[in-house]
Amino acid sequence: MSGFTAASVAGQAGKCFLVTGANTGIGYETARVLAAHGARVLMACRSEEKARLAMEHIRMEAPGANLAFVPLDQADLFSVRECAEQVMRDEPRLDVLLNNAGVMVPPLERTVQGHELQFGVNHLAPFALTGLLLPKLAETPGARVVITASLAHMRGRIDWDDLDARRSYRARQRYGDSKLANLLHLLELDRRLRAAGSPVSAMACHPGIAATELGRHSLGFRLLFPVAGVVLNSAEHGAWPTLQAATDAAAEPGQYYGPQRFFGMSGPSGIARRNAAARDAMAARRLWEVSEQMTGIDCGLAGF
Repeated sequence: MSGFTAASVAGQAGKCFLVTGANTGIGYETARVLAAHGARVLMACRSEEKARLAMEHIRMEAPGANLAFVPLDQADLFSVRECAEQVMRDEPRLDVLLNNAGVMVPPLERTVQGHELQFGVNHLAPFALTGLLLPKLAETPGARVVITASLAHMRGRIDWDDLDARRSYRARQRYGDSKLANLLHLLELDRRLRAAGSPVSAMACHPGIAATELGRHSLGFRLLFPVAGVVLNSAEHGAWPTLQAATDAAAEPGQYYGPQRFFGMSGPSGIARRNAAARDAMAARRLWEVSEQMTGIDCGLAGF
């Protein structure tokens, strides 16, 4: 097949990857492939029980896989900070941070800090975790940050006057907004890393439309997947863009990767399309500054 797949992944022995949401879906498939290729994989999950079960399954395929559980609840910025502190303290190196975990179209809920759940879990938590782990990543030449976006960013818009959905809430719109925020995060993170001369690179990816637990709140997704498996992605195939962004030696800093078939819904990975809103440098810089204020995290990268 033309494009990047799991078969394209080279050996990863000696490298360490932190995968958020690694117990299921895209995160699990990513962790499974990386472990099978010799990497140390830190599985950052809310549930230790589910993470341990996922680790058992991976070791059935890859005996001796180098796996570790790291507690992480992205709906709580205190948990995000504790996760980063554990990695900084316990791991001799970190090669790649894979910001994979997320939520999609839940009823209106809030994080521990009071932020709208999708904006908090999908954007603020990865923003904070990335900022906290940048010093660790910078210790390893060639280190990367991977941010997971979505085709849904195409309908996103940043409501600067109502980021926390105090005035209105439409679940699908807020999901698209959070995914647009992911790509704006990439845009500004890439700019600041380059300006600082950092050894860390940033990329983004999306899985197409993949059959995972992420769609459990969406009736449309639950009805669609049983009849559309040929056209749409499995979780295994949906992990290919993540694996490309994380491991491809030819991956470009600042680039966005996704499936190449059926309008970006499925197939091997390659360069993906993003809309004009995701390329808005002024919005990216503004979101960065707002995100630092909302998380209390100074990422240590000047705006220049």
